[in-house]
Amino acid sequence: MEIFYDQNKNLVKLSFKKNEWMQEAMHVLVICQYKNQWLLTAHKKRGLEFPGGKREKNETIIQTAHREVMEETGGIIDRLQWIASYQVFGEEPFVKDVFFARISQLVPKDDYQETAGPVLIKGDLMEIRLDDSFSFIMKDDVIKYCISSIQNELLSERKG
Repeated sequence: MEIFYDQNKNLVKLSFKKNEWMQEAMHVLVICQYKNQWLLTAHKKRGLEFPGGKREKNETIIQTAHREVMEETGGIIDRLQWIASYQVFGEEPFVKDVFFARISQLVPKDDYQETAGPVLIKGDLMEIRLDDSFSFIMKDDVIKYCISSIQNELLSERKG
């Protein structure tokens, strides 16, 4: 388990073990790749970030991941893998599940909800995510630890 403070000075606990928390995840963060590039969305207020959002009534967390990726990027998920979950102890504490998604297709849309649509990024996201054009969400340690976990898994896949 990793414990740290986010950009808003809230205590965050990140776990790579399923069902670590008593509280059910009501939010998702979906780290996406499309054709060996990172797929982000341009949030109109916060800046560049991975798609994600709140779970709707009568929706599973998996359905939430698929819906949020489609709404914010037009991405169709080919493969979805749970990576971690984390608790944020802010004004209203919450749990968010983090997924890694391989995107098979980007469908152009007229409306990307609260975002300006998909943004593809090649290269080392770990360095450029600290730029001012990126959302505060991209700058905290959740992204650092989850991207590291994904990269380690991708290396294992290539070797295996």
